[in-house]
Amino acid sequence: MSKPGEFPYTRGIYKDMYRARLWTMRQYAGFGSAEESNQRYRFLLSQGTTGLSVAFDLPTQMGLDPDHALARGEVGKVGVSIASIADMELLFQQIPMEQVSTSMTINSTAAILLALYVLVARGQGADSKKLNGTIQNDILKEYIARGTYIYPPRPAMRIITDLFAWAGSEVPEWNTISISGYHIREAGSTAVQEVAFTLADAIAYVEAAVAAGLAVDSFAPRLSFFFNAHNNFFEEIAKFRAARRLWARIMKERFAAQDPRSMMLRFHTQTAGSTLTAQQPEVNVVRTTLQALAAVLGGTQSLHTNSQDEALGLPTEHAARIALRTQQVIAHESGVTAEPDPLGGSEYVERLTDQIECGAADYIARIDKMGGTLRAIEDGYIQREIHNAAYDYQQKVERGETIVVGVNRFQEQPSPAAAVFKTNPAVEQRQIERVRELRASRDSAVWTARLSALEKAARSAENLMPHIAAACAAKATVGEISDALRQVFGEYKDS
Repeated sequence: MSKPGEFPYTRGIYKDMYRARLWTMRQYAGFGSAEESNQRYRFLLSQGTTGLSVAFDLPTQMGLDPDHALARGEVGKVGVSIASIADMELLFQQIPMEQVSTSMTINSTAAILLALYVLVARGQGADSKKLNGTIQNDILKEYIARGTYIYPPRPAMRIITDLFAWAGSEVPEWNTISISGYHIREAGSTAVQEVAFTLADAIAYVEAAVAAGLAVDSFAPRLSFFFNAHNNFFEEIAKFRAARRLWARIMKERFAAQDPRSMMLRFHTQTAGSTLTAQQPEVNVVRTTLQALAAVLGGTQSLHTNSQDEALGLPTEHAARIALRTQQVIAHESGVTAEPDPLGGSEYVERLTDQIECGAADYIARIDKMGGTLRAIEDGYIQREIHNAAYDYQQKVERGETIVVGVNRFQEQPSPAAAVFKTNPAVEQRQIERVRELRASRDSAVWTARLSALEKAARSAENLMPHIAAACAAKATVGEISDALRQVFGEYKDS
């Protein structure tokens, strides 16, 4: 058996794992206006988080400004509203961006939000080559499991590979993609499917980057992954180990990677939101603790623990603090960080690891025979597999074969009331006024020229990122930049 830090990294990507450095403790947060989210981030940092994780509202995710008709009622609801460089400046006010690792959960508009982040950091005086963080930038899983896509898959892939190339020189320490199995699992997949479809997406990204002329070892060390931590404790630990081993072999054997960092599957974990229940929400603390412990024993590099009230609404400060404390107790009181891969060699865990790797490899082989991930998505194969798994699980719950505490067993009637966090309803109007004031204050000639240059670049093979950054600096909005690309690429409609 290989040791931790040795190929194929089954037992962890680092020799000493958490004895040398703990995982990054993040709490996914963002709501309302940039000012309100900034206050929550500063609160979390004061409580001991070691990295920020930004949630954006649906209009921002979909490339719509706050005053767009389709944004009505959604501004600031499930994340923070960011429409321009002015909003991004407020979001990170009094937060030293060069010193804080930031993860941004954004996909269709990821290139725009990363450009805004870099511009604001430079405005703070930061050296962009020292910025550290992750942009999710995983569009394929949006077609598979989530739905916040804008453009058809192929031009969307072009934007991603342009971001890879640009970030390599502008923000070389930045993780340029977080290939997400989390949302695949939230949509109802099994553990095996989560590994298989996540790595199949990753294969497609590597193939696209290589086809665009990038050397595999020039970008692969900055690829990162994002997995779910679900309830089946040992299966989840084995899942993370299997994913690491399978990815190492794929990169070495399929893509001939030479740099060991290209073969290391580095991943963030979030506990499973879909397992949280509105009934007896305090029980969610127990679920989250088990899931977080599985992620740590599985070797995660970064972790977000869900708050107990997230089945009811956005987390309160109290619930977010308890979720963070859960990580801190595991890190500092449990003793599990003293040994890399403490379950390595367990007959049960090793057998589960082999089974998950085998099952995931079979799925990937099937997808290869179909012509690859893009074809499997366009044909609906991956989506059907997830839908069928979700249906099977729900049937087992309804028949009582799978027990969910407080839902189909051990219920309380009525369920005790819990405090629910509510966003400020005045945020939407304030954001509309703010974006209109921004438009009135900018240099219209420069703004027009920058958007025209972006549209022209989109019609050529030129890298889009310098033009996106230039448009952001000219105070073009997220919606306006997205619209310029819509003019060229069109919009994807799920058939």
